[in-house]
Amino acid sequence: MRAVIQRVAEATVRVDGAVVATIGNGLLVFLGIEDADTDEDLQWLSGKITNIRLFNDELGVMNHSLKDKGGDVLLVSQFTLHAATKKGNRPSYIKASRPDVAKPLYEKMIVQLTADVGKQIQCGIFGADMKVSLLNDGPVTIIIDSKNKE
Repeated sequence: MRAVIQRVAEATVRVDGAVVATIGNGLLVFLGIEDADTDEDLQWLSGKITNIRLFNDELGVMNHSLKDKGGDVLLVSQFTLHAATKKGNRPSYIKASRPDVAKPLYEKMIVQLTADVGKQIQCGIFGADMKVSLLNDGPVTIIIDSKNKE
């Protein structure tokens, strides 16, 4: 699993012009799923998202986690995170899972993140053409890959 995590002051997802999800201070998480992903990847990544220290303390140092701050989460599926760009100019998405594999893992991630965060998270609509707007706070953007634990 690959995630792009952005600390946001606010974020919103619209589908067909209607708001389907919105958050205030917290993390906007774009999630890409590949066939090799397992429940172990899901649990590890959820733990990272919940506990990574991206929020400022009273001295302005990033020492607090989402869980410490009680922040919100907006989870958006994004298969393009697994784009291969090595050859040519057209990205290949061969590594990204097909919807029949990815959607159940995406839904499990919703359940896992909700449990780890301790409150309901917000979500985009899997497979929909979404319009995502955000106010990046910092800016802070982190990329995490469960297959490349750096």
